[in-house]
Amino acid sequence: MVTTTPTLPPAPAAADVCYPESDGQPVAETDVHRTLMFELIGMLQTFFRADPHVYISGNLFVYYQEGDPRQVVAPDVFVVQGVRNRQRRIYKLWEEGVVPAVVFELTSRSTRREDLHSKYDLYERLGVREYFLFDPLGEYLRPPLQGYRLHQGRYRPLAVDADGSLWSAALGLALHARGAQLRLYDPAGQRWLPTPQEAETARRAAEARAQVAEERASVEAGARRVAEERASVEADARQEAEAEVARLRALLSDRGQSL
Repeated sequence: MVTTTPTLPPAPAAADVCYPESDGQPVAETDVHRTLMFELIGMLQTFFRADPHVYISGNLFVYYQEGDPRQVVAPDVFVVQGVRNRQRRIYKLWEEGVVPAVVFELTSRSTRREDLHSKYDLYERLGVREYFLFDPLGEYLRPPLQGYRLHQGRYRPLAVDADGSLWSAALGLALHARGAQLRLYDPAGQRWLPTPQEAETARRAAEARAQVAEERASVEAGARRVAEERASVEADARQEAEAEVARLRALLSDRGQSL
């Protein structure tokens, strides 16, 4: 009996490997987590909008091993410094050449094990400089905001300030937990970064103020025109009256009379 060894198909070339853009899972655990994710992305994108080499995204597949689409992670929010800020469908580390500098995971009881272990180990191994965990519903983290910074290849926990805030050296921002919200403070500009909703409200208020100012300026300009026209009419009337008086005087003078 002749034994034959089955011929296995060749491994696919790197160019033939499919890297999916979605796994069909929900974007976030709850409405609170989803809203917070969009707020963080919006605040950070606004803060770094003038820098064309800072890319900010969230819930996007980050592939970290070429040829193996199973080696993937989808951070809730991440910031990459040193790559072009453009729209992406997925993020491939071997093509971009830059690891995210900061990762935020909006954790919950159901993602606790993954966020504290597998993702923690992966981000540390990949070289993510800062890793922040925030438990907006207060399900298990005490305190609900915690962070780690890479030091000699290992994560070291960040000290929490007396007000419960953390400092992100990579972002140049202070992180503050406020109930189910995570707010960002810019000490250089001495301002809180607005959420997208706050920024939109401020934009509409500024537009309303500009419209009121424009209408007021238009009314004032109209009033000035009316006053100028009235003054012009009065000046013309005075000139006409003076001319009439002069004419009458001249007429009476001719007749040997006085006015």
